[in-house]
Amino acid sequence: MIIIGLTGSIGMGKSTVAAMFERSGIPVFDADAAVRALQGPGGRALPAIEAIFAGTTHAGGLHREKLGAQVFGNPAALKQLEAILHPLVGEAQSNFLARHRLKRAVVLDVPLLFEKGGWRRCDLTIVVSAPLRVQRARVLARPGMTRAKFAAILKSQMPDAEKRRRADVVIETGRGRRVTWMAVRRVVERLRREGA
Repeated sequence: MIIIGLTGSIGMGKSTVAAMFERSGIPVFDADAAVRALQGPGGRALPAIEAIFAGTTHAGGLHREKLGAQVFGNPAALKQLEAILHPLVGEAQSNFLARHRLKRAVVLDVPLLFEKGGWRRCDLTIVVSAPLRVQRARVLARPGMTRAKFAAILKSQMPDAEKRRRADVVIETGRGRRVTWMAVRRVVERLRREGA
């Protein structure tokens, strides 16, 4: 099985590219979706989160704003939250790989692939990228997003230029869906033709 690591900074179009890989028949593990499930109603992470960050959970899952207020800008608190979530996401990822072990290829959609070392598990790394003006417009159009929040998120992520430098493949998303789709199709065809 060829393991493809897919990453990209906020607003770069990673979810769109992941959906294109799925449409091409390649299973995708979405790390963000795994985190949402762990923090949603009945989520496995909720008891541990509540034990450390009291008052941030309820019967319906996580109070995102309350947890964000305790973690945002607090590196020690963020490390505590990551210590809860990362092992559980890793377990979900391992289960995904086991379920799809007979597939020719899978995609691991991981926002912090390079930052947290997940790239070491991959045979091929793909970075999704767009010009800063496109990224900024996409992110600032999100509900509740501010320029300050966007700046803080960018500061916490590896710069796009460094991700592009480390990637085996860069898929551009700033020139329209058709161009992006063609780039994904080239990767899929290459995998079918040559393997990794």
